Amino acid sequence: MNAPANVDAMTEPRQASLPVTVGHPDRSLPEDLDGRHPPLIHVRGLSLHYATNKALDDVHLTIREKLVTAFIGPSGCGKSTLLRCFNRMNDLIDKVHIDGQVLIKGQDIHHAGQDVIELRKKVGMVFQKSNPFPKSIYENIAYGLRIAGVNARQVLDETVEASLRSAALWDEVKDRLHSSALGLSGGQQQRLCIARAIAIKPEIILMDEPASALDPVATGKIEDLILDLKRNFTIVIVTHNMQQAARISDFTAFFYLGKLIEFDTTRTIFTNPSNKQTEDYVTGRFG
Repeated sequence: MNAPANVDAMTEPRQASLPVTVGHPDRSLPEDLDGRHPPLIHVRGLSLHYATNKALDDVHLTIREKLVTAFIGPSGCGKSTLLRCFNRMNDLIDKVHIDGQVLIKGQDIHHAGQDVIELRKKVGMVFQKSNPFPKSIYENIAYGLRIAGVNARQVLDETVEASLRSAALWDEVKDRLHSSALGLSGGQQQRLCIARAIAIKPEIILMDEPASALDPVATGKIEDLILDLKRNFTIVIVTHNMQQAARISDFTAFFYLGKLIEFDTTRTIFTNPSNKQTEDYVTGRFG
């Protein structure tokens, strides 16, 4: 599962010494991964340039359904760029050139016939900084449905409640649904943004540093939420917090200077990586 890269590989794997606990003691990957968590996203030979700057270099990666996959690596290594490839957010940036393929359920998302709006319904995104609309809590959740032409009050009410419950926010806001979302705390706003993404029933949720601006208590709630959401969604998260990646992800990809250096189960990446550069990063020797 390790991706080739032009780096000095270790001849023998070494035991990494980590200041983190990997995963939860009652959580492990099933042996029947292909049956229970089949491949969903295939990245094949993906390279991306911003004008003359190469941000991604020949990335090959497979992401499995209804698991959490974490992208780690130092700033500027291509993590967020790859994340934005999955819902074609990079289309909004001038002078971007992409080679290679991203396949979701076997379909090339850069195919000429791909409806980008439909793609983004299937692949939701939560950004680093919470971005609630200047509307009520209710209308933040209902917004995507209204855009899709859903206006039946009962459907909207049921979806708003179900989405807020899924985001572990319902009990905190059920008595003020028609108050401004801007009055929520930072952690609540981020969970609201997750609820908004859930409301349109995507298959995949992309999260770009979703807890980086939050305090430890709010971060813990987001992490618990991610572990709960993976029962129904495939989650890909970019994080600089290696403890967070170790706690919540099933698979981890380590990037450096646009290259995928190593990809494996999170337990392997954090306890027995096959590449010295990976070990140096996860043990804090660089980055």
